[in-house]
Amino acid sequence: MSESKEIVQQNLDYTLFSWSKQKRQNPIAVKYAKGVYLYDYDDNKIIDFSSGLMNVNIGHGNQRITDAVMKQMQEVSYVTPSCVTKVRGELGKKLAEICPGDLNKAFFTLCGATSIENAIKLARLYTGRHKILSRYQSYHGASIGAISASGDPRRIPVDAQQAPNFVHFDLPYFYRWEYGEENLLKEAVAQLERMLAYEGPGTIAAILLEGESGSSGCLQYPVGYLKAVREICDKHGILLIIDEVMSGFGRTGKWFGFENHGIIPDMIAMAKGLTCGYLPFGCLMVSDKIAAKYDDTVLALGLTYSAHPVSCAAALETLKVYEDEKLIENAAAMGEYVKERMKDLMNQHPSIGNFRTTGLLGCIELVKNRTTKEPMAPFNAKPEEMTVMNKVAAKIRELGMYTFVRWGYVFVAPPLCVTKLEIDEGLAIISEAIKIADEHVI
Repeated sequence: MSESKEIVQQNLDYTLFSWSKQKRQNPIAVKYAKGVYLYDYDDNKIIDFSSGLMNVNIGHGNQRITDAVMKQMQEVSYVTPSCVTKVRGELGKKLAEICPGDLNKAFFTLCGATSIENAIKLARLYTGRHKILSRYQSYHGASIGAISASGDPRRIPVDAQQAPNFVHFDLPYFYRWEYGEENLLKEAVAQLERMLAYEGPGTIAAILLEGESGSSGCLQYPVGYLKAVREICDKHGILLIIDEVMSGFGRTGKWFGFENHGIIPDMIAMAKGLTCGYLPFGCLMVSDKIAAKYDDTVLALGLTYSAHPVSCAAALETLKVYEDEKLIENAAAMGEYVKERMKDLMNQHPSIGNFRTTGLLGCIELVKNRTTKEPMAPFNAKPEEMTVMNKVAAKIRELGMYTFVRWGYVFVAPPLCVTKLEIDEGLAIISEAIKIADEHVI
C-alpha cells in the first residue's frame, strides 16, 4: 500500500468525517500547502478554490504565523481567562481599531459556533428577551444553539434537539425574484415587519444575519436591506448581530461584509479569517453600550480556552499579514477580475444561470434552463437529484481542484493572495467540468 493510501485508510478506520456518509469518503491526503495550492503524498498539485472552508484567507503555509505561534509558546502556552497576557490586550486593541463605531470590546471564543452561541446568550441577557430571528437560507454553526439559529437544512436531522425560541423568516434574492427589482426591497422589508408583528417586537432579543451570505449560495441582499433592518432594530430595541465568520476579514473586499451595506451592528461574530485556520479561534465583538452593563453586573459567559494566548498570537500576526500584503485590496481587485472572466464563461456555458460574488465570496449557480431557471440540483437536493452535480464535482477534483460544490452551486472563493494567473487556472478547470452540466440543459 502506498503512503498516501495508508494515510487515507488510517483516517477512514479511526476518525469520523463531517456531514458525510462515512463509507463514501475519498479525501485528499494533504502533505503540505503553500499559497493557493495543496500538495498530496503523490506529489499532485491541487488548487484550492474555496480557501479550505472559506477560511484560509491569507493563503496556506505563511511562516509568519508559525513564527508568531512558536514565539508565544516559548513564553507561555496557556493561562486561565482570569489572567491576562500582553498579546490578548494587543489583539483586543487591534480589533477595536478595525471594527467601526463603538465595537471595542472583544470576548474571545474557540470557533464560529461558539461566537454565535455567546452572541445569542449575551443578547438575551442584555435585553431580557428570548427570541432570536434569523434567515431560513443561512448557516451559523453546528452546535445546538447555532444550528437552531440556522435556517440551513443541516439542522433538520437534529430537529428534535433544537433549542427553543428561534424564529426564521424568508428573504428573497434577485435572481429568483419574479416581480421586478423595484419591488424586491419593499417586499423583503415588509416580510420582516410582518414577522415582527406576529411574534411581538417586545419578545425579540436580536436579529441574526450574515454579513454576506456564504454556504447557502452567496445570496445577495436587496440593496438597502441591511440599512432597513438596522432601522427596524433601533425602533424596537432589538439588537443586530452580524455573523462575519465566513464573510469577515477581507473576504468581500472590506474588513467585514456588512461594511458593503453602510451599517454598524451591535455585535460581530468572528472566526475563520481571524486566524485563517492556522489555529482554532473566534471572537465576539461587542459594542461599548452593551459592555457597559456588565461593569457592575456579572457577565455570565465563559470558556476554558477563551483568549488562549497562542491563538491570540496567531490572530494578531494574521491581521498584520492582511495589512502588510494588502490582501483586502487584492480581494476587491481580484473579485472584479473574476466578474469579468465569468462573463466569458457564461457565454460559453448555457448551464450557468447566475454568478454572484462580493469580493472573493462567489458562487456559480447552474440551471437546466436559463428561461425557467430550473436548478441543476434543487435546494436541499436528494441524492438522486445530485447526479449531474456529483459528476461536475468529481471532474473538478479529477482536474486538480479543491472547492466547495453544494446542490446546484460551485463556489469561487480562493485565498485573498490569489493572482490573475491563478484565477485563470482555476476557472479553466471549472469551465471544463461545467461542460458536463451543459449536456443536461433543456
